[in-house]
Amino acid sequence: MHNTHPLLSDEEINRLHNLQEQFFNQFQNYFPDPLAPKTVVILPGLTLDSEILTKLSGVIHYEERLLCLLLLLRMPRTRIIYLTSVPIEEVIIDYYLHLIPGVTGLHARNRLVLLNCNDASSRPLTEKILHRPRLIQQIKSNIPPNHAAHMMAFNVTPLEEKLAVELNMPLYGCSSSLSFWGSKSGSRELFRRAGLPIPAGFENLNSMSDMALAIRQLKQANPELRRVVVKLNEGFSGDGNALYDLPVGKEVTEENLCSNLQIVAREMTVDVFSEKLRSMGGVVEEFVEGDIKNSPSVQCRITPMKEIEVISTHDQVLGGETGQVYVGATFPAHEDYRTEIGILGFKVAQEMKQLGVLGRFGIDFISVWKNDTWNHYAIEINLRKGGTTHPYIMLQLLTGGRYDYQQGTYVMPNGQTRTYLATDNLISDKLKTLTPADLIDIAICHGLHFDNFTQEGIMFHLIGAISQHGKLGVLCVGATQERAEALYKKTVDLLELETG
Repeated sequence: MHNTHPLLSDEEINRLHNLQEQFFNQFQNYFPDPLAPKTVVILPGLTLDSEILTKLSGVIHYEERLLCLLLLLRMPRTRIIYLTSVPIEEVIIDYYLHLIPGVTGLHARNRLVLLNCNDASSRPLTEKILHRPRLIQQIKSNIPPNHAAHMMAFNVTPLEEKLAVELNMPLYGCSSSLSFWGSKSGSRELFRRAGLPIPAGFENLNSMSDMALAIRQLKQANPELRRVVVKLNEGFSGDGNALYDLPVGKEVTEENLCSNLQIVAREMTVDVFSEKLRSMGGVVEEFVEGDIKNSPSVQCRITPMKEIEVISTHDQVLGGETGQVYVGATFPAHEDYRTEIGILGFKVAQEMKQLGVLGRFGIDFISVWKNDTWNHYAIEINLRKGGTTHPYIMLQLLTGGRYDYQQGTYVMPNGQTRTYLATDNLISDKLKTLTPADLIDIAICHGLHFDNFTQEGIMFHLIGAISQHGKLGVLCVGATQERAEALYKKTVDLLELETG
């Protein structure tokens, strides 16, 4: 096997390959049995471009988003090791453990191990762990000898694969050797293979001069073109994007492009953006115009058994000054097209399966109402967990239901359906007056919680970001979308009242 891995030796590459092959048996024999003794090591850090991530408010608290996986402790012989950069307040952990149906809080807490690096720097969490051999030994010592163990990560890079080899356990995620297919350029190539419509554009561009040339070619093909989107291959949550309005009556030049680029990421300069473009590449696409326009997404998973699952459909809520930043989502997607985009997602997953992709990934679309029908354009593939992952995991682990993408409904075991509204960006300076304990006290006093009897209610996440950043995540589950929206409004109104 040819070694193209920058961190692993040939021997370690072979060990990783063998570990991943063993995961098939673990998935087949241990996953279906809720009483099987197993340990899940959860690595919630975002191993992405650090300069882009620093523009994301409260980014270190995004490690809390996978606390939804603590609900796996409802399986009474399952153990979880949750790794973070800095300690998570015990009141936040208690909040999640209280949500677990079927076991006591103490029973669950005895099977939860929280380990951290005490390091708030902008380096990736996995890198911090790899530089702490004693911490790695702590992780190993907390795995009982009779347990089947595997690691789950937000995304997989060579760093996560290195840690998997160090821990001698398989990794439930896609090999970093396939990461190109999760880039903006790789996404466009794969959409063509799958036969999906995509916006007119060019990929695999590595300089602003390449971009200017590509925009001129787009303009030549479409004289009505007024606006384009420039995207870095490894952007996150819209923060690797920029908008450009074409000059009227003038030819697009590199100088004009650099002078008039509207960069989404706060405080990122054109010089930094250009350097990122040189190092990671990018794409340019027509800005899809439309008076009625939505941004749906499809979440899929390919299991170790090579089975394709269309997990969910969402309508993304985009915000920010440029309308390019992921703010939240509603589930499921619009009833007019949720089945259509589910089928399109399945087509993409079939291509991903042929490439050997493993685990969760999301596919983003832009949908425009035109000529009395919805027209869907595939935009990008996120070969990782994303903003729609943790709300759906929370819903599924709380209610035990599943999404039928061909019917477009989420059905619980009792036959009832559920929907939700979720956001990572409930932001207000007034929220900075609250501590996590204050928030949970307000939630208890006002009934802002999930009711296991009605299977409706509210869950908070990103709780650790509230005091410093005035930022909070909210998931509102309802029997109807109107009910979910009413729960969200109730939450916002009560927090405004309590902080006013």
